[in-house]
Amino acid sequence: MTGPVEKQQAAPRRSVPAAVLGTREERLSESQPPLAGRIVAYVLFFLLGFAVSVCGAFVQALWPPVGVLLALAATAATFYAGLRVTGTRLGAALPAAGWFLALLLLMVPRPEGDNVLWTNATSLAWLFVGSILGVICATLPTRTSWFPGVPGPPR
Repeated sequence: MTGPVEKQQAAPRRSVPAAVLGTREERLSESQPPLAGRIVAYVLFFLLGFAVSVCGAFVQALWPPVGVLLALAATAATFYAGLRVTGTRLGAALPAAGWFLALLLLMVPRPEGDNVLWTNATSLAWLFVGSILGVICATLPTRTSWFPGVPGPPR
């Protein structure tokens, strides 16, 4: 032996959500993208929220028990990605606005009497839980001040 064996200090284990999403301190210390990048991201996430809503309407109806979970997972991922990419609450609110706009268009019955969204349990669960996910993501702590979309002071 060449010397005393040193014990290696094990790093504290992080919970699964903290390992995937980061801790609150890590999220709040990230720098914000430039204004032009945020504006482009706002537009893209609005359109992505619209697309996720249209796709989710058909997926939740196509595979009833699992389809609603897939649609909700895509919805939550879109809202949270908007929040994380832009660093503002507006980044989560704009995909939710696109999502709601598509839902309003999909809920209107066609002249032939066809509906995309029916009043069954999976459609209502998708509407209700998706709305809650939008509100949750839009109210999570961000790197900005309290007003949505307005950058806070430099840290």
